[in-house]
Amino acid sequence: MSRIKAAIIGSGNIGTDLMIKMLKRPGNMELVAMVGIDAGSEGLAMARERGVATTHDGIDGLVGMDAYPDIGIVFDATSAYAHRHHDAVLRRDGKQVIDLTPAAIGPFTVPPVNIDEHQDAPNVNMVTCGGQATIPMVAAVSRVARVRYAEIVASVSSRSAGPGTRANIDEFTRTTARAIEVVGGAERGKAIIILNPAEPPMIMRDTVFTLSDMANEDAVRRSVATMVSAVQRYVPGYRLKQELQFERYGANRPLVIPGQEDFVGLKTAIYLEVEGAGDYLPSYSGNLDIMTASAQATGDAIAARKLRAAAA
Repeated sequence: MSRIKAAIIGSGNIGTDLMIKMLKRPGNMELVAMVGIDAGSEGLAMARERGVATTHDGIDGLVGMDAYPDIGIVFDATSAYAHRHHDAVLRRDGKQVIDLTPAAIGPFTVPPVNIDEHQDAPNVNMVTCGGQATIPMVAAVSRVARVRYAEIVASVSSRSAGPGTRANIDEFTRTTARAIEVVGGAERGKAIIILNPAEPPMIMRDTVFTLSDMANEDAVRRSVATMVSAVQRYVPGYRLKQELQFERYGANRPLVIPGQEDFVGLKTAIYLEVEGAGDYLPSYSGNLDIMTASAQATGDAIAARKLRAAAA
Protein backbone atom coordinates (compact mmCIF):
# COMPACT_ATOMS: atom_id res chain seq x y z
CA MET A 1 0.00 0.00 0.00
CA SER A 2 1.69 3.20 -1.19
CA ARG A 3 -1.13 5.69 -0.54
CA ILE A 4 -4.42 5.86 1.37
CA LYS A 5 -7.46 6.24 -0.89
CA ALA A 6 -9.54 9.34 -0.23
CA ALA A 7 -12.78 11.00 -1.34
CA ILE A 8 -14.17 14.53 -1.23
CA ILE A 9 -17.84 15.32 -0.60
CA GLY A 10 -18.74 18.74 -1.94
CA SER A 11 -17.98 19.95 -5.46
CA GLY A 12 -18.16 23.68 -4.74
CA ASN A 13 -15.26 26.11 -4.42
CA ILE A 14 -13.70 24.54 -1.34
CA GLY A 15 -14.06 20.95 -2.49
CA THR A 16 -12.74 21.77 -5.95
CA ASP A 17 -9.73 23.66 -4.62
CA LEU A 18 -8.96 20.75 -2.29
CA MET A 19 -9.23 18.35 -5.23
CA ILE A 20 -6.69 20.34 -7.28
CA LYS A 21 -4.30 20.47 -4.33
CA MET A 22 -4.54 16.72 -3.76
CA LEU A 23 -3.95 15.96 -7.43
CA LYS A 24 -0.99 18.35 -7.63
CA ARG A 25 0.61 17.22 -4.38
CA PRO A 26 -0.84 13.81 -3.46
CA GLY A 27 1.54 13.05 -0.61
CA ASN A 28 0.27 10.01 1.29
CA MET A 29 -3.23 10.11 -0.23
CA GLU A 30 -4.76 9.09 -3.54
CA LEU A 31 -7.95 10.94 -4.46
CA VAL A 32 -10.32 8.40 -6.02
CA ALA A 33 -13.79 9.99 -5.73
CA MET A 34 -15.46 13.40 -5.94
CA VAL A 35 -19.04 13.72 -4.73
CA GLY A 36 -21.63 16.40 -5.41
CA ILE A 37 -25.36 16.93 -5.78
CA ASP A 38 -25.35 19.00 -9.00
CA ALA A 39 -24.66 16.98 -12.12
CA GLY A 40 -23.61 20.13 -13.95
CA SER A 41 -21.18 21.48 -11.36
CA GLU A 42 -17.78 22.66 -12.56
CA GLY A 43 -16.08 20.73 -9.76
CA LEU A 44 -17.46 17.38 -10.91
CA ALA A 45 -16.60 18.19 -14.53
CA MET A 46 -13.03 19.04 -13.58
CA ALA A 47 -12.74 15.83 -11.56
CA ARG A 48 -13.91 13.71 -14.52
CA GLU A 49 -11.42 15.48 -16.80
CA ARG A 50 -8.65 14.48 -14.40
CA GLY A 51 -9.67 10.85 -14.14
CA VAL A 52 -11.34 11.01 -10.72
CA ALA A 53 -14.55 9.00 -10.35
CA THR A 54 -17.60 11.17 -9.64
CA THR A 55 -21.20 10.98 -8.52
CA HIS A 56 -23.88 13.66 -8.26
CA ASP A 57 -26.03 11.56 -5.91
CA GLY A 58 -24.43 12.82 -2.70
CA ILE A 59 -23.46 10.51 0.14
CA ASP A 60 -25.68 7.71 -1.21
CA GLY A 61 -23.83 7.88 -4.50
CA LEU A 62 -20.49 7.65 -2.72
CA VAL A 63 -21.58 4.58 -0.74
CA GLY A 64 -22.59 2.90 -3.99
CA MET A 65 -19.30 3.54 -5.82
CA ASP A 66 -16.98 0.63 -6.55
CA ALA A 67 -14.09 2.42 -4.84
CA TYR A 68 -15.99 3.01 -1.59
CA PRO A 69 -14.88 -0.09 0.35
CA ASP A 70 -11.20 0.85 -0.12
CA ILE A 71 -11.55 4.51 0.85
CA GLY A 72 -9.94 5.30 4.20
CA ILE A 73 -10.32 9.10 4.44
CA VAL A 74 -13.28 11.27 3.44
CA PHE A 75 -13.19 15.08 3.33
CA ASP A 76 -16.53 16.84 3.81
CA ALA A 77 -16.70 20.29 2.20
CA THR A 78 -20.47 20.76 2.28
CA SER A 79 -22.34 22.44 5.17
CA ALA A 80 -22.69 22.07 8.92
CA TYR A 81 -26.25 20.80 8.45
CA ALA A 82 -25.37 18.20 5.80
CA HIS A 83 -22.28 17.05 7.65
CA ARG A 84 -24.24 15.63 10.54
CA HIS A 85 -25.85 13.05 8.24
CA HIS A 86 -22.61 12.40 6.34
CA ASP A 87 -20.74 11.79 9.60
CA ALA A 88 -23.26 9.20 10.77
CA VAL A 89 -23.00 7.25 7.50
CA LEU A 90 -19.21 7.43 7.25
CA ARG A 91 -18.61 6.48 10.89
CA ARG A 92 -20.92 3.50 10.44
CA ASP A 93 -18.72 2.35 7.59
CA GLY A 94 -15.43 2.92 9.39
CA LYS A 95 -14.24 5.90 7.34
CA GLN A 96 -12.10 8.57 8.95
CA VAL A 97 -13.66 11.98 8.33
CA ILE A 98 -12.00 15.38 7.93
CA ASP A 99 -14.69 18.01 8.35
CA LEU A 100 -14.26 21.38 6.60
CA THR A 101 -17.66 22.64 7.81
CA PRO A 102 -18.33 24.44 11.12
CA ALA A 103 -20.30 21.44 12.42
CA ALA A 104 -17.66 20.80 15.12
CA ILE A 105 -18.69 17.19 15.73
CA GLY A 106 -15.11 15.98 16.06
CA PRO A 107 -12.18 17.60 17.89
CA PHE A 108 -10.84 20.88 16.55
CA THR A 109 -7.61 20.41 14.59
CA VAL A 110 -5.10 23.10 13.59
CA PRO A 111 -2.05 21.42 12.00
CA PRO A 112 0.89 23.28 13.60
CA VAL A 113 -0.76 23.29 17.02
CA ASN A 114 -2.29 19.85 17.63
CA ILE A 115 -2.01 17.72 14.50
CA ASP A 116 -0.61 14.78 16.47
CA GLU A 117 -3.34 14.69 19.11
CA HIS A 118 -6.37 13.50 17.13
CA GLN A 119 -5.06 11.32 14.32
CA ASP A 120 -7.05 8.32 15.56
CA ALA A 121 -10.31 10.25 15.98
CA PRO A 122 -13.11 9.10 13.65
CA ASN A 123 -13.88 12.73 12.82
CA VAL A 124 -11.63 15.79 13.02
CA ASN A 125 -12.90 19.32 12.50
CA MET A 126 -10.91 21.99 10.67
CA VAL A 127 -12.60 24.79 12.63
CA THR A 128 -13.02 27.71 10.18
CA CYS A 129 -10.88 29.73 7.80
CA GLY A 130 -10.46 32.45 10.42
CA GLY A 131 -9.62 29.82 13.01
CA GLN A 132 -6.94 28.21 10.87
CA ALA A 133 -5.35 31.62 10.26
CA THR A 134 -5.48 33.01 13.78
CA ILE A 135 -5.46 30.16 16.30
CA PRO A 136 -1.76 29.40 15.62
CA MET A 137 -0.99 32.96 16.73
CA VAL A 138 -3.03 32.65 19.93
CA ALA A 139 -1.28 29.34 20.62
CA ALA A 140 2.10 30.97 20.00
CA VAL A 141 1.42 33.57 22.69
CA SER A 142 -0.02 30.88 25.00
CA ARG A 143 3.28 29.02 24.84
CA VAL A 144 4.96 32.00 26.45
CA ALA A 145 2.35 33.35 28.85
CA ARG A 146 -1.13 32.59 30.15
CA VAL A 147 -3.65 34.15 27.76
CA ARG A 148 -6.65 35.54 29.60
CA TYR A 149 -8.53 36.75 26.53
CA ALA A 150 -8.08 36.53 22.76
CA GLU A 151 -10.07 38.28 20.04
CA ILE A 152 -9.70 37.72 16.31
CA VAL A 153 -11.06 39.68 13.38
CA ALA A 154 -11.04 37.90 10.02
CA SER A 155 -11.53 40.18 6.99
CA VAL A 156 -12.17 38.43 3.68
CA SER A 157 -13.26 39.50 0.23
CA SER A 158 -17.00 39.21 -0.22
CA ARG A 159 -16.22 37.56 -3.57
CA SER A 160 -14.60 34.64 -1.77
CA ALA A 161 -17.57 34.13 0.57
CA GLY A 162 -19.93 31.78 -1.24
CA PRO A 163 -23.42 30.65 -0.23
CA GLY A 164 -22.05 28.07 2.20
CA THR A 165 -19.90 30.61 4.03
CA ARG A 166 -22.74 33.14 4.22
CA ALA A 167 -25.20 30.53 5.47
CA ASN A 168 -22.80 29.51 8.23
CA ILE A 169 -21.81 32.93 9.64
CA ASP A 170 -23.26 32.21 13.09
CA GLU A 171 -21.55 28.81 13.20
CA PHE A 172 -18.31 30.52 12.10
CA THR A 173 -18.26 32.92 15.04
CA ARG A 174 -19.27 30.35 17.65
CA THR A 175 -16.95 27.63 16.38
CA THR A 176 -13.96 29.94 16.00
CA ALA A 177 -14.42 31.48 19.44
CA ARG A 178 -14.63 28.06 21.05
CA ALA A 179 -11.54 26.80 19.20
CA ILE A 180 -9.58 29.88 20.28
CA GLU A 181 -10.09 28.58 23.79
CA VAL A 182 -9.79 24.81 23.25
CA VAL A 183 -6.86 24.83 20.80
CA GLY A 184 -5.37 28.31 21.15
CA GLY A 185 -5.27 28.12 24.93
CA ALA A 186 -7.10 31.36 25.72
CA GLU A 187 -9.33 31.43 28.78
CA ARG A 188 -11.92 33.37 26.77
CA GLY A 189 -12.19 33.87 23.02
CA LYS A 190 -14.15 36.05 20.63
CA ALA A 191 -14.36 35.94 16.83
CA ILE A 192 -15.56 38.49 14.29
CA ILE A 193 -15.80 38.06 10.51
CA ILE A 194 -15.97 40.92 8.02
CA LEU A 195 -17.01 40.43 4.39
CA ASN A 196 -15.33 43.27 2.51
CA PRO A 197 -16.86 44.28 -0.86
CA ALA A 198 -13.76 46.24 -1.95
CA GLU A 199 -12.78 46.18 -5.64
CA PRO A 200 -10.32 44.92 -6.62
CA PRO A 201 -10.86 42.13 -4.07
CA MET A 202 -8.71 42.27 -0.96
CA ILE A 203 -6.46 39.47 0.22
CA MET A 204 -7.56 37.86 3.49
CA ARG A 205 -6.34 39.81 6.49
CA ASP A 206 -6.58 38.82 10.14
CA THR A 207 -6.01 40.71 13.34
CA VAL A 208 -5.28 38.87 16.59
CA PHE A 209 -5.42 40.59 19.98
CA THR A 210 -4.37 38.75 23.14
CA LEU A 211 -4.37 39.80 26.77
CA SER A 212 -1.84 37.70 28.64
CA ASP A 213 0.10 37.67 31.85
CA MET A 214 3.17 39.87 31.69
CA ALA A 215 5.78 38.26 29.43
CA ASN A 216 9.09 38.90 27.73
CA GLU A 217 8.26 40.59 24.43
CA ASP A 218 11.20 39.05 22.60
CA ALA A 219 10.03 35.59 23.71
CA VAL A 220 6.59 36.31 22.26
CA ARG A 221 8.15 37.53 19.00
CA ARG A 222 10.24 34.36 18.70
CA SER A 223 7.27 32.10 19.42
CA VAL A 224 5.13 33.87 16.83
CA ALA A 225 7.92 33.76 14.22
CA THR A 226 8.36 30.01 14.77
CA MET A 227 4.62 29.45 14.38
CA VAL A 228 4.43 31.54 11.21
CA SER A 229 7.19 29.39 9.70
CA ALA A 230 5.27 26.24 10.64
CA VAL A 231 2.11 27.46 8.90
CA GLN A 232 4.08 28.55 5.83
CA ARG A 233 5.13 24.94 5.22
CA TYR A 234 1.63 24.24 3.88
CA VAL A 235 0.36 27.81 3.27
CA PRO A 236 3.29 29.71 1.66
CA GLY A 237 1.22 32.92 1.43
CA TYR A 238 0.78 33.18 5.20
CA ARG A 239 2.74 36.13 6.59
CA LEU A 240 2.91 38.92 9.15
CA LYS A 241 1.85 42.30 7.76
CA GLN A 242 3.92 44.25 10.28
CA GLU A 243 5.88 43.93 13.50
CA LEU A 244 4.03 42.79 16.61
CA GLN A 245 2.70 45.59 18.79
CA PHE A 246 2.79 45.42 22.59
CA GLU A 247 1.17 47.44 25.35
CA ARG A 248 1.65 46.89 29.07
CA TYR A 249 -1.20 47.53 31.48
CA GLY A 250 -1.31 47.79 35.26
CA ALA A 251 -2.72 49.75 38.16
CA ASN A 252 -1.50 53.06 36.71
CA ARG A 253 -2.78 52.29 33.23
CA PRO A 254 -6.18 50.56 33.21
CA LEU A 255 -7.38 48.72 30.13
CA VAL A 256 -10.54 50.34 28.75
CA ILE A 257 -12.38 47.16 27.75
CA PRO A 258 -15.66 46.22 29.47
CA GLY A 259 -15.01 43.40 31.91
CA GLN A 260 -11.22 43.80 31.67
CA GLU A 261 -10.73 47.03 33.64
CA ASP A 262 -8.69 45.23 36.30
CA PHE A 263 -6.40 43.53 33.77
CA VAL A 264 -2.70 43.56 34.57
CA GLY A 265 -0.43 42.20 31.90
CA LEU A 266 0.55 42.38 28.24
CA LYS A 267 -1.63 43.19 25.24
CA THR A 268 -0.25 41.77 21.99
CA ALA A 269 -1.52 42.75 18.54
CA ILE A 270 -0.66 40.52 15.57
CA TYR A 271 -1.53 41.48 12.00
CA LEU A 272 -1.63 38.78 9.31
CA GLU A 273 -2.19 38.42 5.59
CA VAL A 274 -3.08 35.14 3.88
CA GLU A 275 -2.54 34.94 0.12
CA GLY A 276 -3.90 31.87 -1.62
CA ALA A 277 -1.81 29.55 -3.77
CA GLY A 278 -4.09 30.05 -6.77
CA ASP A 279 -4.54 26.30 -7.32
CA TYR A 280 -8.19 26.76 -8.33
CA LEU A 281 -9.40 29.88 -6.58
CA PRO A 282 -7.99 33.41 -7.03
CA SER A 283 -5.03 34.28 -4.84
CA TYR A 284 -7.13 36.78 -2.87
CA SER A 285 -9.21 33.85 -1.57
CA GLY A 286 -6.70 33.08 1.15
CA ASN A 287 -9.58 32.31 3.50
CA LEU A 288 -10.60 29.31 1.39
CA ASP A 289 -7.02 28.34 0.56
CA ILE A 290 -5.97 28.05 4.20
CA MET A 291 -8.93 25.76 4.90
CA THR A 292 -8.15 23.38 2.06
CA ALA A 293 -4.40 23.47 2.71
CA SER A 294 -4.96 22.75 6.41
CA ALA A 295 -7.31 19.89 5.59
CA GLN A 296 -4.80 18.42 3.16
CA ALA A 297 -1.99 18.68 5.73
CA THR A 298 -4.19 16.96 8.32
CA GLY A 299 -5.24 14.23 5.88
CA ASP A 300 -1.64 13.63 4.87
CA ALA A 301 -0.62 13.17 8.52
CA ILE A 302 -3.52 10.77 9.15
CA ALA A 303 -2.68 8.83 5.98
CA ALA A 304 0.97 8.58 7.02
CA ARG A 305 -0.13 7.08 10.34
CA LYS A 306 -2.36 4.57 8.56
CA LEU A 307 0.49 3.56 6.26
CA ARG A 308 2.85 3.06 9.20
CA ALA A 309 0.24 0.92 10.94
CA ALA A 310 -0.27 -1.17 7.78
CA ALA A 311 3.47 -1.70 7.42
CA ALA A 312 3.97 -2.72 11.06
